[in-house]
Amino acid sequence: MRFLKVLFWLLLGGLVAAFVIYNGNERVAIHLWGGLIADFSLPVMLILVFLLGFLPMLLAYHGLRWRSRQRIAGLERALTDIRAVTPPAPTAAPEAIPAPAAAPATSLFPEQGA
Repeated sequence: MRFLKVLFWLLLGGLVAAFVIYNGNERVAIHLWGGLIADFSLPVMLILVFLLGFLPMLLAYHGLRWRSRQRIAGLERALTDIRAVTPPAPTAAPEAIPAPAAAPATSLFPEQGA
């Protein structure tokens, strides 16, 4: 699984590098308030916009994951406390099931002429 993660990030990095190489000279003018104009490089602009959308979801994911781990740890602590307080119930050995009595041997074809 780790190999696939590394491969994915390497491919994504390669795509970004190729995009930067082929579009490095492109400029984007962003009109701001008051007549201000911000002039950005296209690759820098797209990488910033991607990170602006990706980072909040990444932070939310890690927060959810941390909270889930805390809840699981709390439940495990509660379970160990319950097991420490309550002694295990004695279990009786299962009774042996008696084997069925052997049926008398009967022939499917009784002897003829008897």
